[in-house]
Amino acid sequence: MVKTVEPPAADVWSGDRRAIARAITGLENAAPWAARLAAAASARAGRAHRIGVTGPPGVGKSSLVTELTVALRRAGRTVGIVAVDPSSPFTGGALLGDRVRMQRVGLDPGVYIRSMATRGHAGGVARATFEVADLLDAAGKDVVLVETVGVGQSEVEIARTVDTTLVVLSPESGDTVQAMKAGIMEIADLLVINKADRPGADRLEAELLSALELSPRRHASGLPPILKTSAARAEGIDALLAACDRHLAGLRAGPGLAERRRANLRARIVASVAARLAAALADPHALGAAVEAKALDVQSGALPLDAAVAAVLRAALAALAPPDPADAPM
Repeated sequence: MVKTVEPPAADVWSGDRRAIARAITGLENAAPWAARLAAAASARAGRAHRIGVTGPPGVGKSSLVTELTVALRRAGRTVGIVAVDPSSPFTGGALLGDRVRMQRVGLDPGVYIRSMATRGHAGGVARATFEVADLLDAAGKDVVLVETVGVGQSEVEIARTVDTTLVVLSPESGDTVQAMKAGIMEIADLLVINKADRPGADRLEAELLSALELSPRRHASGLPPILKTSAARAEGIDALLAACDRHLAGLRAGPGLAERRRANLRARIVASVAARLAAALADPHALGAAVEAKALDVQSGALPLDAAVAAVLRAALAALAPPDPADAPM
């Protein structure tokens, strides 16, 4: 693998496009300096409004992101776009479909677009999406739009990444609404019916209202607004953007924004711990031998399964724990 040279942090914070590109490549590939840069970006982040766009394939998510970007630029706001694409089964890289569809705004100096590959990571987003959103925030973007791959029943991780989550549907996705589990509906801060100029939009709205009436959110956080758009005709975009702004303003008016971002950080910590444990367990030079030894103990009857699991977990935690500064040589 070609090593990515660490970009000067000052160039990243100033919005230099080449520096940002190198920084994101380093984050994706876990370059030796990536953790240090990610920590610096996280410390500087927090100003941008992060908006997630998710929904089934074919509902026009990329077109909607493009039109939202046009509206944001018209309002004088800078935009960072993280477009998560499916991974190529051969190279592991992004197929770049979203990047191709967003060419209309790609040359705008106030817009930065990065396609990222899921690389097998479930949840509709790539593993480095958190860090890349932090980076674009720290680089001065006013709004960071995160578009997921075509969402499924379990791909709700986007809500742990952003401040405002848009769940996008289309009249053709009526059957999909019935098939979806509650999870994807529960993450929506705003429900968007795109392609609303097509037949069936009113019926879909009625179906959504009926489904929401049965939702636990009816008595908890309230029902998410339903907005109609047609990205192809650039209709309803300003109203959608205004609704996003109102949602953020509502969070900022109380403890909502701080609580949501803290919840996102909790999920981020848990996900990082799980990822490191999984990597250590899969590495034959790290914990693979310990797992094999305990498996033999369980097979021979020398050790119960729960005891073997506890032993491997203790070994994993010891292997992953950073060294105590007190133990460093003087």
